[in-house]
Amino acid sequence: MDSGKNLASLRGRAAEEPRLSHSNHGVAYYTFPLEVERLSGAADILNIVVSEELLSQCPVTAGREYQASGEVRSFNNRTGVGARLVISFFARSLQPTEGEHLNHLELQGVLCKAPNLRRTPLGREICDLLLAVNRHYGRADYLPCITWGALARSCGELSVGDEVRLIGRLQSRKYRKVTGGREEERTAYEISVMELEHT
Repeated sequence: MDSGKNLASLRGRAAEEPRLSHSNHGVAYYTFPLEVERLSGAADILNIVVSEELLSQCPVTAGREYQASGEVRSFNNRTGVGARLVISFFARSLQPTEGEHLNHLELQGVLCKAPNLRRTPLGREICDLLLAVNRHYGRADYLPCITWGALARSCGELSVGDEVRLIGRLQSRKYRKVTGGREEERTAYEISVMELEHT
């Protein structure tokens, strides 16, 4: 497979003002949290990364609503603080908007880790997948995905190296971790899969 498919659209409310994230090849990038409501009424708080140029064309104000199109990205955090695999949303377009919140991803990639089929404490089957999605210039994004029920059972039969296409949404999930005798609240990001096909 030469390149993967990584198309994502979000519509939600900026929870904070943008702050400087990093610079790369002389370009400054900013990040801000976007609050995207689910149908259940709960909300995902997702990290949006946006270039200084795009931000100058569409300034972001906390409390206002925006639509972003782009892709889900990952990078390895080697600082030892927080999650080792950091997931964010890289915006290629950004504009003010109003209306129903939106969270839609289409991905195509290769499984790079054996599926982990398990049950929740309440007995529901879930399967964890790690999908490698190639970029156009030689790198890949490693994206944790989760499937449920009958789809989880079928995903449990997949193998490392299998190519899949999926539709889902990017979600945030709070969890608690004990480090050095202290309990900390952390946030995990993963793709909740609605449809998946083995190609």
